[in-house]
Amino acid sequence: MTGLAIRITGVMLRATALAVLLAGPAMAQDAGSGRVGPEALDRLPRADVVLLGEVHDNAAHHLMQARAIGAIKPMALVFEMLTPERAAQVPADRSDAATVEAALGWNASGWPDFAMYHPIFLAAPKARIYGGDVPRADIRVALDFGAAQAFGAEAGRYGLNADLPAPERAAREEEQAVAHCRALPLNMLPGMVEAQRLRDASLAQAVVQALAETGGPVVVITGAGHARRDRGVPAVLALAAPDASVLSVGLLEEVAEVEGLFDLWIITGVPDGPGRGDPCAAFGQQKA
Repeated sequence: MTGLAIRITGVMLRATALAVLLAGPAMAQDAGSGRVGPEALDRLPRADVVLLGEVHDNAAHHLMQARAIGAIKPMALVFEMLTPERAAQVPADRSDAATVEAALGWNASGWPDFAMYHPIFLAAPKARIYGGDVPRADIRVALDFGAAQAFGAEAGRYGLNADLPAPERAAREEEQAVAHCRALPLNMLPGMVEAQRLRDASLAQAVVQALAETGGPVVVITGAGHARRDRGVPAVLALAAPDASVLSVGLLEEVAEVEGLFDLWIITGVPDGPGRGDPCAAFGQQKA
């Protein structure tokens, strides 16, 4: 869900992270592509739904999300990190980080330090908060029996009743294998794909609810994988809410082949300071 979490205490916003955001056009837009600099966050194209896809433990990404939200002034925020039940616990006054963190039970959630996410709440203090996370019990159903059974009656509307074409399923299984350092048994990969489909659909369902109840615009705070246009939340919304305009912004750390995956993307680099270590160490593997 979260990858490796890092803890940031005290003054968490490094000068380098602030420089990325505030020093002006740190990166010119590449001709013919959707790569932009952070200054583009001040004037994003208008859309009913804006997905801001992050690397979860990158503090600079959360500052960028807050910057974009300040310009968009959304009526609703949808968080991958919150279940609907947790989202309902967000206090009306979000100014004190410790109070919000305690209300959400964030410390026990496994997500990175709430200090990184608090600026997002501050950027839209009146926006309604929605949760798109999936309870563990539902993830287990998806792993064992498929996303459609875990999702329930509206599975068809969110594209979960349709089997993935064989090449697409194979590509997604390969992505899951790489993401888990090739440490998972091959027979687990189909279930992991179904769990990912369930997460995408759950986020899309929260967006649909937020649009219906607030009129939008809606901003979605999620991992970059869920923000992908080809198979993430935007693809599900194309089925479930075809009249809604959707903008996908990828916040990435490294230059990669992302053409077509996002409408716009920003390359930030890896954060300064102590490294994350080898993400495959938890699996007893060495990173390839």
